[in-house]
Amino acid sequence: MVTEADGGQDKGDALGLKPLVRDVPDFPQAGILFRDITPLLGNGQALRTAVDALARAYPNIDSVVGIESRGFILGAPVAYALGVGLVLVRKLGRLPRATVRADYALEYGANTVEMHTDAILPGERVLIIDDVLATGGTAAAAAELVERLGGEVAGIAVLIELVGLRGREKLADYPVTSLLKYE
Repeated sequence: MVTEADGGQDKGDALGLKPLVRDVPDFPQAGILFRDITPLLGNGQALRTAVDALARAYPNIDSVVGIESRGFILGAPVAYALGVGLVLVRKLGRLPRATVRADYALEYGANTVEMHTDAILPGERVLIIDDVLATGGTAAAAAELVERLGGEVAGIAVLIELVGLRGREKLADYPVTSLLKYE
């Protein structure tokens, strides 16, 4: 696990997860190296290892925020493991009731995310979960939504951190945990 406290040391190989992440060049566009986590997700023991490691890093939270879409895959079992609820951060126009929204930049574009206005209670300690930390834009937008609703971001946890894109810098105000690091 990679956290601020351990100086960024990558322990993902010790967990046996890195061999289950597949490199896909030029996806979703030329020049992007996509880290495909579907082999990891398809391995029950590896999925359990990842979920347990993410949950163990944040034992005292009130809810988990999963970012669309792969953040849902990891966020739901982490919320279950912690005995808390799951809040969804979705792309624009996919939630049926009143929402708050935030814009953000991606490694290869821009987007908007939103959350229901009643999803977070004031003072609630929240863990934000996503599959990959790249530029930090999506996680920063999710944190903005949590804080606008009066919640406290207890941490941001991801399966993979793409170190070269420096997303952790954008999230400097929050504890960040990543299980695997790639340059």
